[in-house]
Amino acid sequence: MLVKKVFYFFLFTIISFTSISQTIDSIPHIHSKERNELTKEERKARRVEHRDSIRTLIKEYIAETRPDYNADSVRRIIESGPHFTLFKDNYFIGGIPVGQKIKANNSNVKFQLSINHRLTKSVLPFNTYLFLNFSQKTIWNVMEESLPMRDMNFNPGIGIGHLIIHKNKYIGRTFIMLEHESNGKDSLASRSWNKVSANTSIMLSKRFNAHLKLWIPIIDSDNNRDILEYNGIGHFGLDYISSNQRFQAGLLSTWRTKSFSFNTQWELSFKLYKKVNQFLFIQYYNGYGENLLDYNQYKSVLRVGFVIKPQGFSIY
Repeated sequence: MLVKKVFYFFLFTIISFTSISQTIDSIPHIHSKERNELTKEERKARRVEHRDSIRTLIKEYIAETRPDYNADSVRRIIESGPHFTLFKDNYFIGGIPVGQKIKANNSNVKFQLSINHRLTKSVLPFNTYLFLNFSQKTIWNVMEESLPMRDMNFNPGIGIGHLIIHKNKYIGRTFIMLEHESNGKDSLASRSWNKVSANTSIMLSKRFNAHLKLWIPIIDSDNNRDILEYNGIGHFGLDYISSNQRFQAGLLSTWRTKSFSFNTQWELSFKLYKKVNQFLFIQYYNGYGENLLDYNQYKSVLRVGFVIKPQGFSIY
């Protein structure tokens, strides 16, 4: 089933770019007989013309399929919008391990709460704005006696956001943040680190968004000196959104510095009601670093629940 979902996800990508290949086929090609009659300079000129035509078609396709958001209207939305908003996906999901024996200590609930507070009343120079954010991710062992919280990860941060405007269209945004993350425990169970991160989200088209986040780590705990080997120094994400805005699929991939391997997080969500921002949610996590306490333990977990998504982009 998982392989089939992956296949369909990437099939959407192929279909979205079919129109490009069809248009490229309409570009006049140089036949072998005609090529032999041309001089070296003329053949070079034809190749350059052919290459530039393909580039132009791709640029036009991307420009036509991006959402038509006017830059001034986006600025007005930021200035007049609420100071408190959602930052990352807010979800509540529960599930069981994949490929392992199901036990009380590996069947759990995971939930995340994430908010953002804009500090500046209006847009700052260079279309930037200052904000605070706070996210909390919790692993809850609901199958064990007394229902203990296995781990709670606290992730406050402060940052500067910037709107990405191209030809008077809003196509994305980028953040530079100073973040702290810890689990609030002491002694040998304590985990913490800090990082300076840069996060960019871009609308590739009306159907696809891409995300890239890189960070410079500042590790201040002796209990997780090797955390980069499992949590990496960055991740890449890709989202698909259906034409009716009710179905979404996402992939988040984190490169582990220990070897050429990745932590992956697959997500499927379906909006229950057209005008309500609530989705049925399926998430599959495979790899290390899902939570701080168990950052160096491999996990393969499938969970189901619901999610409330922020307006615009989902931030990982």
